[in-house]
Amino acid sequence: MLDVVAVALAAVACALAALALRRTTSRPTGDGVDALPEDVHGLRQEVAALKAENADALRHLSVVRYDAFGDVGGHLSWSLALLDDAGHGVVLTSIHGRSEARTYAKSIASWSCEQQLSPEEEEAIEHARP
Repeated sequence: MLDVVAVALAAVACALAALALRRTTSRPTGDGVDALPEDVHGLRQEVAALKAENADALRHLSVVRYDAFGDVGGHLSWSLALLDDAGHGVVLTSIHGRSEARTYAKSIASWSCEQQLSPEEEEAIEHARP
């Protein structure tokens, strides 16, 4: 007997919930327009802020692999450019020889470097340019 009462109460609760949902979704909103323009304006501001923040991210990259020496093959040497939207960042170069490997880092500002760049480093910077 208690089971039948519980099922009946559950059915009544579902019917009332459906009626309440129907009333809230069909209710007119004042002038018929939600606060959508305010939301869109806020979202545009947030997107602009994220774009400005993203401009400083090192997101332009390129790797150039090559043979630094004629007697060593396999393209084990490489130059990696990591730059932001303004061309600021770093170029990392690793030169592999038969008995040793050397690694260099050069600072990049506005797509150029104060130090002499190798052709491979210049190529990496050019390929990283958007």
